[in-house]
Amino acid sequence: MFTILPATPVDVSVLLTLIRELAQYEQLAHTVTATEKDLRAALFGPDPVAAALVARLSPGNSPMTDQTMADSPASPPPDSPLAVATNPDAIVAGFALYYRSFSTFVGRAGIYLEDIYVRPVFRRHGLGKQLFTRVAQIAVTQQAGRMEWAVLNWNQPARAFYESLGAVPMKEWTTMRLSGEELRRVGGSE
Repeated sequence: MFTILPATPVDVSVLLTLIRELAQYEQLAHTVTATEKDLRAALFGPDPVAAALVARLSPGNSPMTDQTMADSPASPPPDSPLAVATNPDAIVAGFALYYRSFSTFVGRAGIYLEDIYVRPVFRRHGLGKQLFTRVAQIAVTQQAGRMEWAVLNWNQPARAFYESLGAVPMKEWTTMRLSGEELRRVGGSE
């Protein structure tokens, strides 16, 4: 039904589109500043800092009818980067982006799942679990000490999904962030 493969440089445009869709869903579209150039350097430059998986649905393997997909406002036009990407016969359904982290307590590298996203028309068909499982398999293959990610407190479906897999919320921790002007100020460049 779905094919999940490592992203290639041809997927950069598709990934950026999906990142923007995810940001819209999370009510954070105004914070997206990434460009194709940024993603290309981060994923495929001389010193890649992240990796991504892209999930595609091949025609004829759809969990829904062709008419359902055509009627869906989330369906990509046939000539869009979401439909063409690296496989002109497949529609991009979702992605996962992750990078290596490190735990001083465990003394080993881990995997941090930055984003996982399934386009609305493809939800409820197991793709999110397939993407998540694939990242977990990569973590196991790399002998990672752990796999971590963040989930928005209001996103109850995602929280329930992760907890159903055995994930434990880290309630005693608060994620902190410096970015933009504040980061430049603290870093001494302002």
